[in-house]
Amino acid sequence: MNLFGETENWETKLKPILKEYKGRKHPLHYQNIYQLLVMVILSAQDSDANINNIAPALFEKFPTLMNLSKTDFETLIPYISKVRNHATKANWLLEIAKTIKNDKDIPLTMTELTALKGIGRKSANVILREANKPAEGIIADLHVIRVAPRIGIITESKDGNKVEKELMQALPKNIWSEIGMAISFLGREICRPKPKCEECLLTDICLYYNTVVLKN
Repeated sequence: MNLFGETENWETKLKPILKEYKGRKHPLHYQNIYQLLVMVILSAQDSDANINNIAPALFEKFPTLMNLSKTDFETLIPYISKVRNHATKANWLLEIAKTIKNDKDIPLTMTELTALKGIGRKSANVILREANKPAEGIIADLHVIRVAPRIGIITESKDGNKVEKELMQALPKNIWSEIGMAISFLGREICRPKPKCEECLLTDICLYYNTVVLKN
C-alpha cells in the first residue's frame, strides 16, 4: 500500500527505468564469466573504476581460471596490490581457482555461487544477471540501498540483504533480473547522494521528489 492507501503496481511505475537500462552491461569491463567472477570479488568495498584499471594486466597474466589455479600468493599479489583488502581477496581467488579449475565449471546458481569465498548474494545476483541466468534475487548494491527507499519501494536500511529481501517482497519476480541493475544505474547517473531530480524519469511516482523536493 502507498501513502494514499492504494496497492502499488511497481512493475508499471518502474517501466521508464526498466526500458532505459534494460540489458545494459554491468560497469565492470569483463570479457567472460571467469573475468566477471574475479572482478566482482575484487570490487567488494572498492570501486568498479579501480578494478577496471587493474584488470587488463591481471587477465593478461592469468587469462583463465586454470592459469590462476597454478599460481601462488606472491605471484598474484602485485597484480591486485592496488585493490582494497587485496591479501584476503588473493586467498579467496586462489582457493576458488584451485577448487573449480576450469572456466566452464564456474557454477551459475545462487546456492553454489554463495558457497564460494568472497561471493555474497549481491555478487551472485550480478553474475547470474550478466550470465543471462534466471534471477534468484535482486541486486542490492550501495546505489540500490540509497535509491530504492527514496523512490518509496522499501523502507530505509543500510543492510543489503534486508534491502534485497524487502525488494523481493515488493516487486514481481518477472522483473527481478533487470530491476536491481536499473535502479543501480539510476543511482550512478541521476539519483546521486545529491540527486539530479530534474533529469529523473521517475519524478511522477518518486516518494522523495513528491514529499521533499516539491515542498521546498
